[in-house]
Amino acid sequence: MIPTGFEYERATSVADAVARLRASNGAAKLIAGGHSLVPLMKLRLSEPGRLIDIARIPELCGIRQVGDAIEIGAATVHHDVATSPLIATRCPMLAEAAAEIGDPQVRNRGTLGGSLAHADPSADYPAVILVLNATIHIVGPGGERVVQAATFFKDLLTVDLDPQEVIVSVRFKPVVSAGYAKLHQRASHYAIVGVAGVLDIQGGVVRSACVAVTGASTHAMRLSNVEHALAGQPLNDESIHKAASIAGAGVAVVNADVHASEEYRRAMIPVFTKRALEKARARSSA
Repeated sequence: MIPTGFEYERATSVADAVARLRASNGAAKLIAGGHSLVPLMKLRLSEPGRLIDIARIPELCGIRQVGDAIEIGAATVHHDVATSPLIATRCPMLAEAAAEIGDPQVRNRGTLGGSLAHADPSADYPAVILVLNATIHIVGPGGERVVQAATFFKDLLTVDLDPQEVIVSVRFKPVVSAGYAKLHQRASHYAIVGVAGVLDIQGGVVRSACVAVTGASTHAMRLSNVEHALAGQPLNDESIHKAASIAGAGVAVVNADVHASEEYRRAMIPVFTKRALEKARARSSA
C-alpha cells in the first residue's frame, strides 16, 4: 500500500524537535531510520500528517564513556553499536545483539532510540536494555526526565513516552559476564524468542542474575523465576540447567502467529535461556 500524504521537516536540535512536535498538536511523528514507522505508514496503521526527521541532530548520535557508564545517543544506528570497540570490549552482549538485528541495510539505518520507542514485541534491544538496568533519557516540553528500563516497557507497542517527547540517549553500566541468544525468523531476523542474561559472580557463586525475554510475549520482560533460581547457587551446568528449565513458566501470555505457535515459543524459552546463560558464564571466565 501507499502511505497517506504528509509534510516533511528536519529538526536541527532536540529542542527544535520538541517544539515542532508540540506545534503539530499530535499530527507529527519523529523519524530517524524509519524501519519501525515506515512499514506502519505503508499499511496505514499510522497516518501522521507530518514527519520530523531527527537523524542528523549531532547530540543524538554517538557512543561515549560517561564516568563508569556508557551512553549511546538515540539516533545511533545498529551497525555502530555492533562495531563499537568500546562496547565490544566493555559490554559484548550488546554488540552481539546489535549484530543480530535484521540485515546490513537495516543495521545501517535503524536506530537504538527508534527501536526502543516502537517496542516491537520481537525486537532485540528491549531484553538487553532490561538486563543492563539501563536508564532512558527523555526530553519533552516539561524538560528532561530519566526512566528506568524496568518501567519503560508497558505492553504491546506501548512505552513510557509521551507523543511530544524525544528519547535522547540510553545509559548503562557495562558488564562483560552477559549473553544474548535468540531464535530468529529467517526473513526478518526478528526474535521468535530471544533471551538476555547478566550474571554477577563471586567465587564461583551467582550473587545475582538478571534475565529477560523478548519475542515470546507482548513486550520484553524479566524472568524473575530464573533469577531467583540462580541466586546463591554455584555456577555450573546443573544450576544453569535447573534455572533455565523453568523459564517458560515465568511468561503468562505467550504469542502465537504464523512464525511459531504458543506451544513452540514456550518450549524455546528454556532452550535460549540456557544458551544466553552459558554465554554469560563463558565470558565471566574469559
